Amino acid sequence: MYPEHPTTRHPVTAVEVHQPMPLAPTVAATAPTVAMQPGTVPAVASIVLPDGRIVTGYSLTPMQPDPVTTIKPPVSRAAVNIALGGIGFLAVCGGLILLTSFIAALTALITQLIILAAVIFGGWIAVQVFSTRGPREGGTTVNIRKAVIKRNKFYG
Repeated sequence: MYPEHPTTRHPVTAVEVHQPMPLAPTVAATAPTVAMQPGTVPAVASIVLPDGRIVTGYSLTPMQPDPVTTIKPPVSRAAVNIALGGIGFLAVCGGLILLTSFIAALTALITQLIILAAVIFGGWIAVQVFSTRGPREGGTTVNIRKAVIKRNKFYG
C-alpha cells in the first residue's frame, strides 16, 4: 500500500527552477486600481532532503511586530478598578457592621435609661402615696367663701 523506503541514494539530477510571478495584493479602494509588478521577485529556495527528494518554495522572512508607541501597564485598568471596588466594598461592610453595633448599643442604653427613670419615678410616687405621716405640715390652707365682684372691684 505504501511505497518502500529506498535504501540506496538517488543520483543527483539537474533541477529546473521556475521563478513564480506573485500576484498583486487586492486593496479595497474607491479609486480604480492598476495592477503593478512588485519591485523584486522573492527568491525561491530549494532543499534536498536526505532521501533525495527536492522541496522548492519561498523563503519566508519572520514578521516584525509593530513598534510599541505606548507602554502598557503591567495590570489592566479593568483589573485595577475591580480590585478597588472590592476594597471599597470591604470598607463599607466593616463600617456597616460597626454602625449596626453602635445603633444596637445606643438602643440598649436608651431602653435602660427609660426603665431606670420609670423605676425611680414610680418609687417616688409610691413613697408619696403610701407614707404614714400624720397631718401634713407646711401646706397652704385655702378657705373658700362667697366673693362679690362689682364694677371691677373685688369685695371679699
